[in-house]
Amino acid sequence: VVAANMKLPIVIIPTIAATDAPCSALSVIYTEEGVVSKYEFFPANPDLVLVDTQIICEAPSRLLVAGMGDALATFYEAEACCASRSKNCHGGLPSMTALCLAKLCRDTLFEYGLAAKHQCESHVTGPALDHVVEANTLLSGLGFESGGIAAAHAVHNGLTVCHESHDYYHGEKVAFGVCTQLVLQDSTPEHIEKVQAFCCSVGLPITLRQLGIDSKSEEFLKTNLKAVAKGTCLPGETIHNMPFGITEDLVADAILAADALGEAYLKAHQ
Repeated sequence: VVAANMKLPIVIIPTIAATDAPCSALSVIYTEEGVVSKYEFFPANPDLVLVDTQIICEAPSRLLVAGMGDALATFYEAEACCASRSKNCHGGLPSMTALCLAKLCRDTLFEYGLAAKHQCESHVTGPALDHVVEANTLLSGLGFESGGIAAAHAVHNGLTVCHESHDYYHGEKVAFGVCTQLVLQDSTPEHIEKVQAFCCSVGLPITLRQLGIDSKSEEFLKTNLKAVAKGTCLPGETIHNMPFGITEDLVADAILAADALGEAYLKAHQ
């Protein structure tokens, strides 16, 4: 923010690969209470991003996995934006190249995600970690800016109104947002289960319970769920990039359905 305001070059040297933010030209601004407030867009991307995987593998593996959750959304949101012909972060329409980058991002996670987590847990570098760090930062960063953002990140933003979610990382909440988006867009059970299987293999949440939220509590069902849905559907939120009309009731139902599907998957694969 300071560099952009002073019109200075900026070099980013991430010490974790927990989000796709390093390569992007935007910042997400939160309130002191941890609720998403706004996106701040900058006129240019960083001039240089240097990532040393030897440093990345010394950080807790949960941070790398959170980055996978953030990156997982890239393809599904870009695909939705292409279907709706919604504008990307630069005000243009998503291109074939953007969608290909987003797909490569997802496919890289599916192929190398678990091995990369194991390498990070062992504090060693290797091809799998290299590939996933590239997916988490470069492919996802280019993919979301050029492809666009849709429901998954909007659900994340809505979830931040629940104080219980503040103990969980951005990408962890985004992963549940992906599950919710797949329900919203009526994806096939096989498609949803493939995403659930990946998330479970690396340790990403697929239920509200895994985000510290009791979806069966009276407080959640009567108050918090409505607040989450309202926050997800605010005017200007990216969920309106989905290729169909969105309402708060539709989102609330999708969140509960995604949660139920996640609980069923966990029970079936204990």
